[in-house]
Amino acid sequence: MIYDSHLDTPSELLRQRNIGIDNPGVQVDFPKMKAGEVGGAFFALYTAPGTAPDAATRRALEMLSATYDACEANEDYAVLTFGPDEVPAHEKKGLISVFMGMENAAPIQESLSLLRTFYRLGVSYVTLTHNEDNAVADSAAEGKRWGGLSPFGREVVAEMNALGMMIDLSHASDETFWDVIGLSKAPVVATHSCCRALCSHRRNLTDEMLRALGEKNGYVGINFYPYFLSDAYDPEKPWRPGVKEIVDHIDHAVAIAGIDHVGIGSDFDGIEVTPEGVENISETQRVLEEMQRRGYSEKDILKVSGQNLLAVWSRIANCSE
Repeated sequence: MIYDSHLDTPSELLRQRNIGIDNPGVQVDFPKMKAGEVGGAFFALYTAPGTAPDAATRRALEMLSATYDACEANEDYAVLTFGPDEVPAHEKKGLISVFMGMENAAPIQESLSLLRTFYRLGVSYVTLTHNEDNAVADSAAEGKRWGGLSPFGREVVAEMNALGMMIDLSHASDETFWDVIGLSKAPVVATHSCCRALCSHRRNLTDEMLRALGEKNGYVGINFYPYFLSDAYDPEKPWRPGVKEIVDHIDHAVAIAGIDHVGIGSDFDGIEVTPEGVENISETQRVLEEMQRRGYSEKDILKVSGQNLLAVWSRIANCSE
């Protein structure tokens, strides 16, 4: 089974996608997840940069409600899942586990109470920023407001540690990344990122960052977006990065962070261009097939396909106890 640490599907639910049927041309729906042996995934509540604070909170709640509704309407396919300990029972019943994350901390505004409320509603990680500096931290796309975490962001890190929420550093500026590494008492994650050594995009993680994630017992989910996979990608040309490049990033992350700290964070439904040969979530198994061809053991493939994600979630949740 594959467990994906980042899908942007809640945004599509607000656009009235019927996730219970096989929709031609879309990246994610429950039949595609089932066909691809995807046991579960984090559905990210994404708020676009520039959204006003109250509007951001409302949109996150609307996406949250839509995710609840989608699971309830498709109970033969999927079940909303609030912790990694629930997954084995769902697997046994053949149900997809739907987890919830938040991409961009804007909906919590400057309120730890709102952060706690989203946690109570099932949001298990927060990606601190998107492509804009916010009240919590600087982003990789800007990185000009705070020089890393804001004073409120430092409170957020402490509160997320206390709650057992995962702190997600995808989209964070380098300075934000290192502030969180220094402050967090729990492991941290990058749910949908790639390796800067292989592709120089500022969103990608340096070897020093990958090493720090591994040393902190954290996790990186490799992103499928062609712009993050290869500097050679040009939308005006026919060649696209594909399965080979995805596994190149997995290889590199494993070499630097360690086999226990790498997984899959496809970013499906959040990318307008997909990698060659992995056009939607039903085809993610091709990544595992390439790993097998490269000599990965079954044990290590299971780790990368989902065990590492569930394990880091458990470690972080237990840090709050």
